Amino acid sequence: MATVSHPVFAWVYERLSVAMDRAGTAAFRRDLVAGLSGRVIEIGAGNGRMFSHYPPAVTQVLAVEPERRLRTAAERAAADAPVPVTVVDGLSDALPAGDGEFDAAVVALVLCTVPDQPSALAEISRVLRPGGQVRFFEHVAAEETTGLHRAQRIVDATLWPKLFAGCHTNRDTLTAIRSAGFQLEELRRFRFPATSNSPSSPCVLGRAIRPAETVQH
Repeated sequence: MATVSHPVFAWVYERLSVAMDRAGTAAFRRDLVAGLSGRVIEIGAGNGRMFSHYPPAVTQVLAVEPERRLRTAAERAAADAPVPVTVVDGLSDALPAGDGEFDAAVVALVLCTVPDQPSALAEISRVLRPGGQVRFFEHVAAEETTGLHRAQRIVDATLWPKLFAGCHTNRDTLTAIRSAGFQLEELRRFRFPATSNSPSSPCVLGRAIRPAETVQH
């Protein structure tokens, strides 16, 4: 089994995610999945805070979550979702899905945490059909010349990943997405909260396409 257990983080995240949604994350979640249709795989579904935002044209969501407590919470959320959602155990570098099975993949505050970004993005590419899209809402590295970038490097090398289940604030996620063969189609950069200097405040929200010519391995 792929089950992961971070009980303290899961307990905190279940409460923190509700507060974050009230503070504005819910609007980002809505924007993230707006206009999606067909079959969707959500990687790192957490406690299922995304489920209520999927539009009616989505015919199925396969929600992958390895942390056992969060997965149980996601199963409860799936029961009230406006679209069919199946919650499963699984890891980002070994997704429980076939090649080209999905029209879209969704990652929200996940690529900062996965152990191996290239492997996770390769798996996302594998399970997407040619022309399928990945929607992403992620913490990212601040500009290199800023004090915030230096602060990110310090916290990532010390306590931050231990406190937040492997989260790294200083990842160059956009470069990783491009390097995985995806074509960026839309991109929005912002701080959340808007006036914050927290290491996790620089964010991106966007859409990228798996080209038809991408070779699967």
